[in-house]
Amino acid sequence: MKQLDRFDAAVDRLFQLLRGRRHLDRLFYTLSALADHSLLWELLAASLAISPRRRGNALRAGAALGVESLLINVVVKSLFSRERPIDDTYEHPHHLRYPLTSSFPSGHSTAAFAAASLLPSHRLGRWILFPLAALIALSRIHVRIHHASDVIGGALIGLAYAHVVKVLVPLPPQPRE
Repeated sequence: MKQLDRFDAAVDRLFQLLRGRRHLDRLFYTLSALADHSLLWELLAASLAISPRRRGNALRAGAALGVESLLINVVVKSLFSRERPIDDTYEHPHHLRYPLTSSFPSGHSTAAFAAASLLPSHRLGRWILFPLAALIALSRIHVRIHHASDVIGGALIGLAYAHVVKVLVPLPPQPRE
């Protein structure tokens, strides 16, 4: 555990160089808040469901994210009792909701990488959603709600979860336009 703690501390020191920069703080706090309860991803899935061609993919992703949230926040987090890196002496520059669950894994990271894997129906979507997922995951380190290892673990779990969903709930082939 000592190596993991050293890794998390080293990453936190790097983020400390970015904290306090007005534009970066605003970006990371906003992304972190938008992704609370998978809101951003569910809204994106709902907007994609408007298109008949993308509806099946969007509905599968939206439902899978609901299940993911339940699994991570109720089942997986209850298996761990990792404390969050919340420093009571640190004054946050923007409002932030403090979760009550275990720090590991980061639910924001899990949902972000699952959504980035499940939502896009074409290559361009992946080029947009994976960087967005990475920014949301990094935002949790920046705002001091998660350790870096929580975020990495969450991202890996999200990718694995999306793979399982794709195998268990395959989509019918889409006709090419």
